[in-house]
Amino acid sequence: MADLTDLTAPDVAEIEAMARAAMAMLPEAFAGPAKDVAVQVADFAPDDILDELQIDDPLELTGLYEGIPMTEKSVADQPGGPDIIWLFRRAILDEWASRGNVTLGDLVGHIVVHELAHHFGWSDDDIARIDRWWE
Repeated sequence: MADLTDLTAPDVAEIEAMARAAMAMLPEAFAGPAKDVAVQVADFAPDDILDELQIDDPLELTGLYEGIPMTEKSVADQPGGPDIIWLFRRAILDEWASRGNVTLGDLVGHIVVHELAHHFGWSDDDIARIDRWWE
């Protein structure tokens, strides 16, 4: 049996690197517009976001798109900063451990693509119609 006593969970920078690797693999039609989206990784979603989304357990939120979808942007919008994909490391690690059947890189990549779909104007219902990952 391998000695696993020196292993540590991936840190924020490693999760961000996985997200950027997933974004680098997007088809060109999506890769260009995705370059305008920042990626931020935190251990947990802040309480105000959890309250707004009516989520009691912070381990239930793995990612969040924060911005104005491309389908709703206007030249009259005053940008307050870039659109952001938030990834919540501890929730991602919890889901990864509970699934046990996907690599961490695949899970992070899937969350990034899901949140990018919101950037492109897709709703959760739109995404669910073609993506059965979460079932």
